[in-house]
Amino acid sequence: MAEHIEADFVVVGAGSAGCVMAARLSEDPGSKVVLLEAGGEDKNMWIHIPLGFGKTFADKSVNWCYETEPDAGAGGRSIFWPRGKVLGGSSSINGMVYIRGQHEDFDLWRQLGNPGWSSGDVLPYFKRSEHQVRGDDDYHGTGGPLCVSDVTEGHPISEAFIKACNEAGYKRNDDFNGKDQDGVGYHQTTTRNGKRCSTAVGYLHPARKRPNLQVVTGALTQKVLFEGKRAVGVAYRQGGQDKIVRARKEVILCGGAIGSPQILMLSGVGPQQHLTDLGIPVVHHLPGVGQAMQDHYSASIKLKCTQPITVNDVMQSKLKMLKSGLDYFLFRKGPLTINTAEVALFVRTRPELASPDVKFSIATFSADRPQDGLHPWSGFSLLVYQLRPESRGEIRLKSARPEDYPAMFPNYLATETDTRAIVDGLKIGRQLLASRHMQGYIASEYVPGPAVQSDEALLDYARKNGGTVFHPTSTCKMGVDPMAVVDPELRVYGIQGLRVVDASVMPAVISGNTNAPTIMIAEKASDMILGRPPLAAAA
Repeated sequence: MAEHIEADFVVVGAGSAGCVMAARLSEDPGSKVVLLEAGGEDKNMWIHIPLGFGKTFADKSVNWCYETEPDAGAGGRSIFWPRGKVLGGSSSINGMVYIRGQHEDFDLWRQLGNPGWSSGDVLPYFKRSEHQVRGDDDYHGTGGPLCVSDVTEGHPISEAFIKACNEAGYKRNDDFNGKDQDGVGYHQTTTRNGKRCSTAVGYLHPARKRPNLQVVTGALTQKVLFEGKRAVGVAYRQGGQDKIVRARKEVILCGGAIGSPQILMLSGVGPQQHLTDLGIPVVHHLPGVGQAMQDHYSASIKLKCTQPITVNDVMQSKLKMLKSGLDYFLFRKGPLTINTAEVALFVRTRPELASPDVKFSIATFSADRPQDGLHPWSGFSLLVYQLRPESRGEIRLKSARPEDYPAMFPNYLATETDTRAIVDGLKIGRQLLASRHMQGYIASEYVPGPAVQSDEALLDYARKNGGTVFHPTSTCKMGVDPMAVVDPELRVYGIQGLRVVDASVMPAVISGNTNAPTIMIAEKASDMILGRPPLAAAA
């Protein structure tokens, strides 16, 4: 007999969105909330040390370690997709970059038939989520659960890159989340006092003292349970036992762009023929589930450095590692406080564009593939990716077994716009690296290398050597068209008592990192679910 738990709200997935949902819904003392998470507690030391993302990048104890199907746009390769499998989800293993996206991104969501999701509508929720160390202003808030901090120690390579960009005519921008995104400057980070501030740290842990919130870890969701077309609970497996949690009001899927469509399809909600082929009883034919997937695809210029000042050098020296450890644990400073990339540049590859279409990031380390470890020599990287790809892929089930990973088809670089942007980005990157400010740090270009010059050769390099920036979205997209999965209040079409709240609902991927907007989506959804009036839009 399966064990039963009862709750008002069942939240599936304790990631960037799920921790927010559990914390906000449990603010109502009259509502019992159960949060299910397939992973475990966020006790791994490397989760909380910023540079520790390199240790969790391929650690299956906290990471799903997905791989895509071979993708023609990526030279026929399978691409490694790390996603968090732990409290905090991907916010516990990501690069801690705080980017919201462009105001135009959210205005586009509104134009696609989603009232309440324009830039002015979502800004109050970004502000509510945030504790901005710089204080309040028109674009930022204080007192929120998510601490947003400044980079406190600028690296010489980062400083040189800023000077190179300024000399090339790109303005300095000290707030990519303010009036506009254009220009070069330091990222802000989701850290507090030198430690990662995941949604588990910021939202969930403070909420767990509430008696009306129950967190269940090691719980692999099998499917959503229905009575007719109403979601009434979730079946999950924990410790080899089948269990059920009943939902008196709603089931809220927060499994992310991979997990949420997978759970919907396992539950019988999705493309009818696909489900029938796998022997899954169809509860509701919803053709858009798993479709419309978008991700940011990047290519890197990797450089050998003239000076032993990179993270590679720290990791090659026991003495430097010891000093870094002491600096961190005694003073919360030094290399262990570094996130993926300190500095970014947002630019237009063509002057007629209304807003930046590519992002550059300088990383003070280099590797062939992050999961393989750093290069054994002094190295750094300039990464470029297109902000608004046109290419869309899909997620499909491989089997009806919940423990089997779904098939991921990214469909990278499938349009002329996308290939043009990545090639133009690499060319702009090389121009910046040729600056006198950067040349003193560059011994040689490791890849693509001086032999790779033509547009065709650069595109071939990008296809065969590029990869994800870890921003999959849009597999349960919000909208009003026939391929939309959820309505503008994130309710699954054709089903009662079921919502999706995570990056999968984005109608289009935003122009930048996806963690902050995912948190915003959950903040806004919590008001919808609890019947609170939306926060007032900015004037």
